Amino acid sequence: MVSDIGHRKRALRAELRERRSNLTSRERDAATAGFTENLQSLVIDLSARSISCYLSARNEPNTRPFLNWAEAEGIRILFPVSREDGLLDWTVGEEQEEVEGIHGMPEAAGQLLGPIAINDVDLIIVPAAAVDEKGVRMGWGRGYYDKTLGSMEKSPPVYAVVYDNEFVDEVPHEIHDQAVNGLITPTRILSF
Repeated sequence: MVSDIGHRKRALRAELRERRSNLTSRERDAATAGFTENLQSLVIDLSARSISCYLSARNEPNTRPFLNWAEAEGIRILFPVSREDGLLDWTVGEEQEEVEGIHGMPEAAGQLLGPIAINDVDLIIVPAAAVDEKGVRMGWGRGYYDKTLGSMEKSPPVYAVVYDNEFVDEVPHEIHDQAVNGLITPTRILSF
């Protein structure tokens, strides 16, 4: 059973990677504008003064214009830093530079605050491969966010950032997969 779910996840991830890589620069720019506007609206609606958010890689929804806005607004941002043990450390990225993380993803450089630093944020913004109508999030297979969210005593709202066609009827999921409270696409903000 687990192998069937794993196979379905791998197939869906491959399809989604392919779709993302086929986006034109015009489609990416339009999506970035939509993501930025909707992320700003969410932060304002929640009166969030402290958030966690990832630095987007090349084929991910672009969070950088939003992060620039949040920084200019004085919002405290925690950036994830991957660890060998499968957990996430956090930094405020005070060095204002990026490094390549252990899986080749961009990460902020700065003092590491430890895995529990995320407990103090008002909003968690996570990457995803897809989210379904029940709020089940499928990541890219390393489990960092599932472990992080699953270990939190009380979690602030968690929103996944996906393209419109990555909001699907159902994603294959396993017991450890963590649901999200909502999602952000270029065209909407959806809460579950």
